[in-house]
Amino acid sequence: MDTETAGKARHAAYVAEQASARAAPQAMASPLVRAIPPAVLALMQQEHDADELEQQLVACAVQAEQLGNARYFKDRPPTRQECAEVVEQDRCGKPVTRAMKLGQQKHVLALQCAEAVLKELWPAPFSIEQRYRYYPNARFLETLSRAKEAQLIADGCTDELRGTIKPDIVLHEDRNLLKSALSLDFKFPCPNTNRPQWARYGSSSPYADELQGTVYEKALGGKALLISPTKGIAPP
Repeated sequence: MDTETAGKARHAAYVAEQASARAAPQAMASPLVRAIPPAVLALMQQEHDADELEQQLVACAVQAEQLGNARYFKDRPPTRQECAEVVEQDRCGKPVTRAMKLGQQKHVLALQCAEAVLKELWPAPFSIEQRYRYYPNARFLETLSRAKEAQLIADGCTDELRGTIKPDIVLHEDRNLLKSALSLDFKFPCPNTNRPQWARYGSSSPYADELQGTVYEKALGGKALLISPTKGIAPP
């Protein structure tokens, strides 16, 4: 932690004590607030309510859901049949369903919104769609640059991305960008009556049969939570 941040954290300790009575019930009610490290939470509480970050991130998910659906369905969500419709093929010739296409578009909208929210409310560094290469046996983690990722995809070398992870948002406690205070993924179930849930890695993955959120926690250290327009923020 740099000198300026450390000074703020020391001052925040006093603020945290004074605010503890107010923060406790909020923390009990909110999985996101419970997962935020105390020093960072105290910094946040100097200017904002503890649960404001959660409220605004969920609002980003709701807005993305509404805008994404409105492009094709006006005032309604797609039906189960419409979600299953194949709308195109990817570069490898694999079918892309309406659910997949909508999910991609809604993620773009949600992350644009979330970036603005985090710049205002998160008092430490954060990463958006950072890809990491994780070696579970060695418990070693490294970042993959956006340029390298784009080059591999452009060259068709997606096999080299096997075993990498890419959380939507990683909130850091300090300048150590290989460790998370909290990892967040937006999920947009289609149809919206489906329960939002982490994807489970397949048998060919180094993380076979594990859930995304579990792997995020092992690799990055912090808690992993889902954000969805229907259920808000929830643990794995």
